[in-house]
Amino acid sequence: MVRPVVRNFAMWACAAMMAVAPVASYGQNAEQKPAEQGKAGEPGKDAATRLDNIADAARTMTGPAALSECVWLGERAVLLMWRDDLDTAFRHLDLYDRFGCPGEHIQLSFRCVVRQGNIDPKATETFNARVRSCWINPALPAAAAPSASAERPANK
Repeated sequence: MVRPVVRNFAMWACAAMMAVAPVASYGQNAEQKPAEQGKAGEPGKDAATRLDNIADAARTMTGPAALSECVWLGERAVLLMWRDDLDTAFRHLDLYDRFGCPGEHIQLSFRCVVRQGNIDPKATETFNARVRSCWINPALPAAAAPSASAERPANK
């Protein structure tokens, strides 16, 4: 007797949730496009910038590392490795390998980012630009390290 009651209750609860779920979308502005919803600032600007960056890499580079899927996955993997999100970075690297992208380019790009030194974690645009420039040219010279005399105050 208890099982049919629980089964019926579960069935009605699921039906009620499915009936209420479409109502949640009514609160959105009808003028917003689905790709633009939930973004702050100028709508669509992020997607256009991303496409410009990928196109710039394709013009500048040659070989499989210049393919759009390799650029997108590679830059994300380098960014995630820098942020110590290794689980997610390894998932991106699995996809990167599956698309036939060169694994050595990830190493060179990450090495370039590390050689550039620390950066403010809150300055995401600056860091994204660094990853992008290291992806396009992994042989960028290392940032000039401050000299030992500049770091310590002079003793008198």
